[in-house]
Amino acid sequence: MIDKLELCTKALGLRKELGEDTTSPIDIFSLAYTIAQLTLVFYPMGDHLSGMCIKNDGNPIIAINSSMSVGRQRFSMAHELYHLYFDENNQSTISTIKIGTGNDTEKAADQFASYLLMPPVALSESIKKTHGNSRDNLEIKEIVKLEQYFGVSRQAILYRLIEDKKLTYKQAEQFRQGVIRSAVNLGYDDSLYKPLPKDKQYKTYGYYIQQAEELLQKGLISTGKYEQLLLTAFRPDLVYGDEFEGGELND
Repeated sequence: MIDKLELCTKALGLRKELGEDTTSPIDIFSLAYTIAQLTLVFYPMGDHLSGMCIKNDGNPIIAINSSMSVGRQRFSMAHELYHLYFDENNQSTISTIKIGTGNDTEKAADQFASYLLMPPVALSESIKKTHGNSRDNLEIKEIVKLEQYFGVSRQAILYRLIEDKKLTYKQAEQFRQGVIRSAVNLGYDDSLYKPLPKDKQYKTYGYYIQQAEELLQKGLISTGKYEQLLLTAFRPDLVYGDEFEGGELND
């Protein structure tokens, strides 16, 4: 049986460990980049997988399906952090794209991810601000405002509102269609609901890149081998300088 209180405590504890408070929205990927020895890979994995976590004897790798929407990728990142920090039974996991399904470990990871991105107090306060004390059902403008504030997908926010008894499954169904249009019509940017640009769907960040650079600087590998390692990690920009053309802005 899933202990929601324990999962919430773990989520808030990890926020503190990564230098965040227990109420504010977080940039989950910026936090991930600060985790020692973690390699983060973005790769399009199709329509069925959301991500994977390989613990790799203390040099973990987390892969995120970059063909999902940005909001869904953020939830997937939080989900994989559960496997990295708290899943003691598995050295590697592959996660499906549908939230709230699978075995108890996968369901716990989803619940943890929801608490990590949307702490209960923060979500409750946000609902009060948008909905007041009204007993009426939440409306689309409130749903969109919540998902925009916390930076999560429609699937993720509806999953949480159902879990918290703010919506029934039947009520939530009406909000699953026309997701992008509902946000754009309310004046929001639509980037949260779309995948990364094609040129960023294949990328590796973190420890792997740091290690390749360190090996080069220490003279342990040749420049050719260094470039080969970077190209294998989908980083031609670091080999050819594609993203640096045009100079930097001194802001």
